[in-house]
Amino acid sequence: MLTINDKDFQRLVTFIHQNYGIDLSKKRQLISGRLSNTIISLGFNSFQEYIDYLIKYKKPEDLELMLNKLTTNYTFFMREGAHFELFQDTILPYLEEKKKDKVLSIWSAGCSSGEEPYTISMILKDYFGMKAAQWDTRVLATDISQNALRAAANAVYEEESLKEVSPQWKKKYFKSAGEPGLYTVTPEIRNNVIFRTFNLMDPIKFRLKFDVIFCRNVMIYFDQQTKDALVHRFYNATNDGGYLLIGHSEGLNKATTPYKYLKPATYRKI
Repeated sequence: MLTINDKDFQRLVTFIHQNYGIDLSKKRQLISGRLSNTIISLGFNSFQEYIDYLIKYKKPEDLELMLNKLTTNYTFFMREGAHFELFQDTILPYLEEKKKDKVLSIWSAGCSSGEEPYTISMILKDYFGMKAAQWDTRVLATDISQNALRAAANAVYEEESLKEVSPQWKKKYFKSAGEPGLYTVTPEIRNNVIFRTFNLMDPIKFRLKFDVIFCRNVMIYFDQQTKDALVHRFYNATNDGGYLLIGHSEGLNKATTPYKYLKPATYRKI
């Protein structure tokens, strides 16, 4: 395994933080362990050569490969189910009453391989039932990783990813992907999700403000300053009365967040 000296470690950490908001300042062993084989396979002899190349050329495919190695995209359908219960039992009744134009604006920010936005879409279809055709319920799903977005658009999942899905939903919203133990979501669910590349460090300039933002288990990679800045951008992109849902292992600074704290991992713009 290659070793990374102090100077190169700091160069790489600074570059990643400035461009992606990800804080790896305490992840020296992770960086060495996950990048060494990749660096060697690409023909570089040292971290210094590799980092020089990355910073000089900034090729998207090389940057994405690095980010995929250094961040973990583990998720499954119905993960942290308390949020989905709140979404179905509290948020959707509120939005159904409020949104006279019948247009919902929901964002899965950091959607990884698609399980979260597809789960949201299933809940929407289940909730509105026969009225679903009267509503625009399309879910915006974004990620910085092209690999993650390709997997999400492909929508093929192993049985393990469906472990929290009820038998009724499995029958209703999934079908065989052609091989034993592999499943895909039905076209009505796939077609209700719009996938886009987006870096959460960039200004948020989507056409509509959002009624609900799911950004769960993403900010664990950010330092406090980066997280605070992102939360303020989320707030400015949220409709009055809208919600921000974050991972249950995460928390916002209650003294500085403009959102009102409702309960763990759940905030609202009042």
